[in-house]
Amino acid sequence: MIQVGQKAPEFDLPDENNLHHTLSEFSGKWLLIYFYPKDDTPGCTIEACSFRDASAKFSEKNAEIVGISVDSVASHKKFAQKHALPFTLLADTEKKTVVDYGVWSKKKFMGREYMGINRSSFLIDAEGVVQKVYEKVNPLTHTNEVLTDIESFEKKA
Repeated sequence: MIQVGQKAPEFDLPDENNLHHTLSEFSGKWLLIYFYPKDDTPGCTIEACSFRDASAKFSEKNAEIVGISVDSVASHKKFAQKHALPFTLLADTEKKTVVDYGVWSKKKFMGREYMGINRSSFLIDAEGVVQKVYEKVNPLTHTNEVLTDIESFEKKA
């Protein structure tokens, strides 16, 4: 997994409208990249809607939010529309970015092993350096945790 202090890996992925985005287009502002297992599942919906509800607070802090999963562009579009998500969802169907960030691994559920995304997030500064890594994210508390961390980084600057 990518560590604090490392340059965040570049990506070039399509969003829910099939427009491509890269890491470098977010330079000059905070970026939270959150990796989530699957569109429209309970935990992922809680997390996405919490970010949606706090999107104005992120904007005030010059921070962007980007969600990434291995779901398709069409799946992202349906999920974003259903929940009125105001931020970008990127489709990593080839699983390159999830591997680059170290969030794609073997998981177990009800005795079955499979490969999937570990719910994780990366807070990246204006220069593209990872300032915080969030592993085993709790969808209920994650949004406030990130906003608090951005504030604390701003106070140190």
